[in-house]
Amino acid sequence: MKEKWFVAAKKANFQAIAAKFGIDQVTARLIRNRDVVGDTAVEEYLHGSLVRLGNPSRLKGCTRTAQILKDKITEKKKIRIIGDYDIDGVNATYILYRALSRCGAVVDYEIPDRMKDGYGLNVDLLRYASEEGVDTILTCDNGISAIEEIAYARECGMTVLVTDHHEPLFAGEGEETGKKHAVRVTSERDQRTYLLPPADQIVNPKQPFCPYPYKKLCGAAVAWKVVCELYRLLGILEEAGEYLEFVGFATVGDVMDLDGENRILVKEGLKRLRETENYGMRALIQANDLDPSTLQSYHIGFILGPCINASGRLDTAKRSLRLLLAENEAEAQQLAKQLKVLNDERKQLTLDAVEEATVMIEKGNDPEGPRESDRVLVVYLPHCHESIAGIVAGRLRERYGKPTFVVTDGETSAKGSGRSIEAYSMFEEMVKCQDLFLKFGGHPMAAGFSLEQSRITEMRRRLNENCTLTDDDMAEKVMIDVPMPIDYISEHLIKELSILEPFGKGNEKPLFAERNLQLLSARVIGKNARAVKLQVMNRTGCQMEALYFGDPEVLRTHLIGKYGENEVQKLFWGKENRTALDVTYYPSINEYQGRKTLQIVIRHFR
Repeated sequence: MKEKWFVAAKKANFQAIAAKFGIDQVTARLIRNRDVVGDTAVEEYLHGSLVRLGNPSRLKGCTRTAQILKDKITEKKKIRIIGDYDIDGVNATYILYRALSRCGAVVDYEIPDRMKDGYGLNVDLLRYASEEGVDTILTCDNGISAIEEIAYARECGMTVLVTDHHEPLFAGEGEETGKKHAVRVTSERDQRTYLLPPADQIVNPKQPFCPYPYKKLCGAAVAWKVVCELYRLLGILEEAGEYLEFVGFATVGDVMDLDGENRILVKEGLKRLRETENYGMRALIQANDLDPSTLQSYHIGFILGPCINASGRLDTAKRSLRLLLAENEAEAQQLAKQLKVLNDERKQLTLDAVEEATVMIEKGNDPEGPRESDRVLVVYLPHCHESIAGIVAGRLRERYGKPTFVVTDGETSAKGSGRSIEAYSMFEEMVKCQDLFLKFGGHPMAAGFSLEQSRITEMRRRLNENCTLTDDDMAEKVMIDVPMPIDYISEHLIKELSILEPFGKGNEKPLFAERNLQLLSARVIGKNARAVKLQVMNRTGCQMEALYFGDPEVLRTHLIGKYGENEVQKLFWGKENRTALDVTYYPSINEYQGRKTLQIVIRHFR
């Protein structure tokens, strides 16, 4: 994929910031690059704690929802939590179920089946609840768009309380069709008319007229805010902290921006996760051979979180919830092993589907014609498990740098998921040809949809005809924080960089760069020969070990194209050669047999 490298050029008095907060000027520059401006914001970024979290009472509907729940608990009314089948929904359901149980509620839970029920509330789930004598429906990580379903629940005589964090529907893009029971609210801020469900109460920072200043909470965080308010009413607020590890876990797993409150929630959540007493979490960490004391957001996002999500994709999310609710080590270990197996199966299914799609795109053996020249990729994989279509689309998007839709066969129609690039608003482009779809929804970077199988070819044609993307639009943008020679790296600086953690969306891992590093030696390493260890030297003569965790053949081919096969062969033999690279990197400390050495991990090269 073509890349364009940029250096962040945000201005500030880095020397003054460094002096005031006792940090390196490099660290001060990194903080400014993350749009943290002003002494108060810098102080919060560096040392933010729970006391800086917003008061839950500022969330519109939160206090009233907590009061209703308190009354229902007192009256012994049956409460049913309905969550979602992903990592956020599972953790939100866990938090509410444990908290309400602690308060003596008559409570149970339901999580929809991804394949049978689809996302969120549906009439069947609500009918069963009514028939089983449920008095109150409490949603988490869903409900804000379930207008007709909530109207049905109210008609059945049930109280409905919505806790969610997704964007509410609004009139003007076809969304109002079939929403006759919507509560219409016009916002003075953006002049949109929002379509809200007729629930008894809604807690969602994104609903109009909600004064809560931070809008990026995940569903589990919103659920936790309700629990905090309920616990305050019951005089046990100090106990609410026990759920923070699950709030932090969900925040990372649902790929929320790690700024503001989310950053605090994840930092505090990780502290608790490293010493977790939850049988299920401990067993899941153990099943993945992780050291709990060194857990970071990376381990949630790429190892532990996918295990929680795997059950919702290939089985039932209730298995993941049962893991968190496990009451002894034996039960937890059994469930954790099952989730690990499911995730391994999901990874293999993903690899197989990506390989099939790559052949289709690059080899031109698609009956609909070659796709490599398409600016928008629409790939039909009829046998791909529909629950991994979005993951496959994301992998293809990363590989080709193009917006990608993956379509597979559902029970009654074709179904698909899309993943986009910054320059292409996927939802807006789908609106332009919405007559193709039976259902669709999403936002600029991702979408889900269903359509008749016979219209897939037309979808590909029309999306590409409408596409205005240029080559520059499709080039990966590599934003370098600081051009920094490797001789500036020190153990002290690397340790200081850890104060910027947790890293993730909205608080990316810093990226440094140096031009023209001479390559002294190289060898392929790793169990599957998927990494390269190099010895590099810069213009001042500073030598350092470098690791590249990518396809060794990609690196080798790039170097051969520039320097010739003979020079590259000498490089891999450790002989004197004339190869060199510009690299972006992150510094780290390699500890082996009690000896520490500085190294860099190469992210990009040219």
